[in-house]
Amino acid sequence: MEIKRVGVIGAGQMGAGIAQVCASIGKVVTLCDIKQEFVDSGIASIRKNLQRNVSKDRISQNQMDDTLGNVRTSLENKNLSNCDIVIEAIIEDVDIKKSLFSNLGDICEERTILASNTSSIPIGILAEASGRPGKVVGMHFMNPVPVMKLVEIINGRETSSEVSESVIEASERMGKVPLA
Repeated sequence: MEIKRVGVIGAGQMGAGIAQVCASIGKVVTLCDIKQEFVDSGIASIRKNLQRNVSKDRISQNQMDDTLGNVRTSLENKNLSNCDIVIEAIIEDVDIKKSLFSNLGDICEERTILASNTSSIPIGILAEASGRPGKVVGMHFMNPVPVMKLVEIINGRETSSEVSESVIEASERMGKVPLA
């Protein structure tokens, strides 16, 4: 499955970095958080990172503009329902993540892959909460996301091989080195 539309939940340092990397390779990204100030801060972080790359001649102004043009924002999870993948990068609280994955399992299209950037919560717990364990995978990016090449892919017990392969391929397109 080709990933074209990406949802990112959590506009903090990790979420903004994930959104930036996805948008920079032409993916349409919706960056979602619970408060407008968080989303605004995430966009400001992306803009600052891109501007630094322009000033160091790593990317052109057009590339910066294209990347920013690929990012939409939202305060509503329901606006992620048609994404090919939704990557959460929120607080490391198991109950909050379980609630989020349950909500995403209800609102997202059946084909949507649900990924977590968690480094400490077992993927199986989130997979079970989602109601679609075959479509849930861990996608643990290293910080800072735009710089670090490694992304750890963690399959749950029921993660389908198609989901795992799609996430590995998407990671490689982002210029990352996936460790599965």
